[in-house]
Amino acid sequence: MIENKKNLRQTKPRRVILQEIKNLTSHPTADEVYDLVRKRIPRVSLGTIYRNLEILSKEGLIQKLDIGGTQRRFDGYTDNHYHFRCIACGQVIDLTTKPLIEIESTIAKLSPCEILGHRLELIGLCMTCKPNQAKEASSEIQMEQTV
Repeated sequence: MIENKKNLRQTKPRRVILQEIKNLTSHPTADEVYDLVRKRIPRVSLGTIYRNLEILSKEGLIQKLDIGGTQRRFDGYTDNHYHFRCIACGQVIDLTTKPLIEIESTIAKLSPCEILGHRLELIGLCMTCKPNQAKEASSEIQMEQTV
């Protein structure tokens, strides 16, 4: 059930989109949401998906993630939290650490701007890609030594 903040109309596509995103931890793109929703509503259009993702994010029912250099992703977990993005595979992972509120007060003291909040994205190699990167680096070193 959609939590109505501003009497948001509860259309079937909107309900299904919200349910699908809330059931995931993978931070899907709009295209991935479209693929999921089409399994339940075969005739839904990609435009309907994009339009409803925007509405749901503006209403605060999902988060829209503008993650460096990648397609926009969506998150069903709306509490303030941080993300980790793997630079090798692009996977986005929720981090369970509590947000560092003191960052906001520190920056507020140094800036004439009004700080309303913050988002933090950490980047690196996920647990799957980290060993693969080490193997690739090792292979490159071995090839250089044989030349």
